[in-house]
Amino acid sequence: MTADPADPADLIARARAGDGEAFRELTEPHRRELHVHCYRMLGSLQDAEDALQDTLLAAWQGLGGFEGRASIRTWLYRIATNRCLNARRSASRRRAREWDMPGVEAPEPTRRGEVPWLEPLPDALLAGTTAGATVGTTAGATAGATDGATDRAIDAPLGPEARYEQTESLSLAFVTALQTLPPRQLAVLVLRDVLGFHAAEVAEMLDATVDAVDSALKRARATLKRRGDREPPPAPGSPAEQALVTAFVRAYESGDLDALLALLTDDVLVSMPPIPLTYEGRDAAARLFAAVFDSGRRVRLVPTRANGQPALAAYLRTPTSPHPAAGLFVLTLTGDRIHAFTRFEATLLPWFGLPPALPDHGT
Repeated sequence: MTADPADPADLIARARAGDGEAFRELTEPHRRELHVHCYRMLGSLQDAEDALQDTLLAAWQGLGGFEGRASIRTWLYRIATNRCLNARRSASRRRAREWDMPGVEAPEPTRRGEVPWLEPLPDALLAGTTAGATVGTTAGATAGATDGATDRAIDAPLGPEARYEQTESLSLAFVTALQTLPPRQLAVLVLRDVLGFHAAEVAEMLDATVDAVDSALKRARATLKRRGDREPPPAPGSPAEQALVTAFVRAYESGDLDALLALLTDDVLVSMPPIPLTYEGRDAAARLFAAVFDSGRRVRLVPTRANGQPALAAYLRTPTSPHPAAGLFVLTLTGDRIHAFTRFEATLLPWFGLPPALPDHGT
């Protein structure tokens, strides 16, 4: 009787004997969730991809030492978590950059950014599809908004102790908050409260005691709690979300500062990683947006989605074609207002299936 080729024990035996296809079949079911885990840990899609590749290489090389005391999935999470902790200790990966908007002088920020290096996560990547937004889409719509796409994409089995919804745990605000935690606390909180691993499992993964894990989790929870709770955003793709994004697009494209400010919460947060300038509060945001609008800088906004949230690719309205990309805006909504505006670099647009420039058509 031949062994079932999908049987984990058979796959492990074949992989240990050097069968690369067996190793791929063994690890492929966990690849996407490990990628997302690395993204939560590092706040960067590029760094997450590097950590994932390091994880798979280490697993391939170390499979002979796998003792079977835990599942392959748990063993892979142990490797991935420790690879991410190593990456976070690297001083070279989080370099801030200078203000780079020609013709616009940045006003004095309220503070320097807590997280100098952060990248968005395309919803299309989570859903396993191509980007929903196209250059022909009307800018007032939230193209590619698929209700529940993030939930469907992250099918990692959660332990009974998980405290966060998967969509919440991928929001830009949550991922940003994670990056402010000390590395060990971050790892414990993600493994315990996001993925629901038991304390003993996490202690094994981190070569720590259960008491140390519980202590780190308590401190991490306290830090996140201090950041406060907010009214939830409108449902993805809902009329309420679409109306708010449409109003933002109309105000921003026309340079209507009053209309834009009316959409913001009193304590709105504007940030631009990896430029470490943060503008907190409507007055500070007003100074920044006024500087941009007064310069005559105008853009066309093309909708997409990131981290389960509405996002907009900005293209400069230049006198001649093509019109170059100027950045990616991600909006964090709360109730019927915008609580955070995060501007990312235009080099990220290919991740969203968007071009580096637009022709005249549609502008």
